[in-house]
Amino acid sequence: MGTLEALSLAMGTAWTSGINLYATVAALGIAGRAEMIKLPPDLQVLMHPAVIAVACIMYVIEFFADKVPYVDSGWDVLHTFIRVPAGAVLAARSLGDMNPALELVALLGGGAIALAAHGTKATTRLAINASPEPFSNWFASVTEDLAVLGGIWMIFNHPVLMLILVLSFLALVAWLAPKLFRLAKRGFQALRDRLLGVKPDQPTPTGSPQPG
Repeated sequence: MGTLEALSLAMGTAWTSGINLYATVAALGIAGRAEMIKLPPDLQVLMHPAVIAVACIMYVIEFFADKVPYVDSGWDVLHTFIRVPAGAVLAARSLGDMNPALELVALLGGGAIALAAHGTKATTRLAINASPEPFSNWFASVTEDLAVLGGIWMIFNHPVLMLILVLSFLALVAWLAPKLFRLAKRGFQALRDRLLGVKPDQPTPTGSPQPG
C-alpha cells in the first residue's frame, strides 16, 4: 500500500468512524473477508468473525436508536467516548509500523478528524430534533450510513479524492464552527423546553407569577 493509499485509509476511516463506527468496522471486516479489499496487516483483526458479529449487532442497535428524536442525541453523547478514540486507533493502525512520535501524530490526527465528524453529526442531529417534522431523523440517518459506505468505497478506489473530501470537510467545519455552535444552542434550548413541557409558542417559565 502506497503513501497516498495509506493516508486515505487512515483519514477516511477516522472520518467514517466519527459518523458511524459500527458501520465502518462491519463494512471493512466483511469486505476484507470477502477479498473485495485488501486491509493492511494491522487492520486485519477487523476480519475476525467475532469482530464482525459484534459490529453488526451494534450497528443494528444504532440503526434503530438513530431514528428516534433525542434518543439519537443521547446515543451520540455516549459515543463521544467511543467513536473518537476508535477513529484515532483505526487511523494509527492503518499506517502500520512507525516510530512512537509518528504514531502519536497519527493518533492525534485521527482523533481530531473523528471528533470533527462526530461533533458535526451530533450537532446537526440535535438541531434536527428541534424540528417538528419526524422524518428528518430518518433521512439524516440513512444519509449518514450511505456516506460511510460511500466513503469506504472511495478510500480503496479513489484515495486522492477521499483525501480531498476529508480535508475539504475539515476546512468547512472550521468555517462553519460559529453556525454549528448556534445550531447546538438551538437544539439544547428545544430539549430544555421539551423537558419542561413548554410549547414552542409559549415563553419558557422563569419563575412564579407575581401577584397583581
